[in-house]
Amino acid sequence: MSNLPALEAGGLTKRYGRTWGLRDCTFSLPAGRIAALVGPNGAGKSTLLLLAAGILRPTEGSVNVFGLDPIAEAAQVLPRIAYLDQERPLYRSFRVEEMLHYGRSLNTYWDDAASREHLSVLNIPLDARVGQLSVGQQAQVALTLCLAKRPELLLLDEPVVALDPLARERLMQVLMRTVAEHGTTVLLSSHAVADLTTVCDYLIVLSGSRVALADDLEYVLASHRLLTGGADAFDAPRGTVLIAASHGTRQHDLLVRVEEPVSDPAWRVSEPTLEEVVLAYMKAGEPKLSAAIANSAKKDGSP
Repeated sequence: MSNLPALEAGGLTKRYGRTWGLRDCTFSLPAGRIAALVGPNGAGKSTLLLLAAGILRPTEGSVNVFGLDPIAEAAQVLPRIAYLDQERPLYRSFRVEEMLHYGRSLNTYWDDAASREHLSVLNIPLDARVGQLSVGQQAQVALTLCLAKRPELLLLDEPVVALDPLARERLMQVLMRTVAEHGTTVLLSSHAVADLTTVCDYLIVLSGSRVALADDLEYVLASHRLLTGGADAFDAPRGTVLIAASHGTRQHDLLVRVEEPVSDPAWRVSEPTLEEVVLAYMKAGEPKLSAAIANSAKKDGSP
């Protein structure tokens, strides 16, 4: 296993005419992690995955897969990655057996036995036509094609969309087993934040087409706190960095990143959920809110 990051971006930018797809994104995803890529619609999640897969070319900046450029060094990168689009493009007229044959003919390290075993466990018949399968079964076939390639980096764009709870659980179990057995790095985008806490150990939040947060999930939860104060408590206390604020006439609620324990008696301290942290960073990246938060942060001397 390489010591290089599985995926690394530096000033990564993509424009679609006058619209920002991504803007000045910088992060480093360690190898062997299951990373959640979250953000509101239009934040750039799909764009980032397409850039990582070498399907799109950056407008500015760089993206590297295990230290390699996915476009300039595609011959070296493509055998090491697998990308699953949220539309799960499959040949609907093909039988499942034919899809496996197609994948086997295109991939050097194809694991045919594992692909057949996986589909057998899921009771997906090889002679069924793809177009006759349920949405969940089609998603599992598409994921099987990706996993049978034995990628070192697996890129998944909204893999649980339109899946029922049982299908989501099965898909997540497959991902965890794959990482445990083969050391695969997984980057998956999803709106279902609650589903991610059980499988992901790394978090990347996109907001306003920028990376708002990229860090170890355990550290993210440990370093953020919810503060609740009365009418007299307004400014974030010393030793914290304000991320988001909600001010009422009788109560003020802050989500902060803590750099030292909060000892100010004016604030009641509690631990946030992952969803609360993610939503706070999403809101902080919105143009209308970021200016207000910045002005509030200046009051307590926060950067």
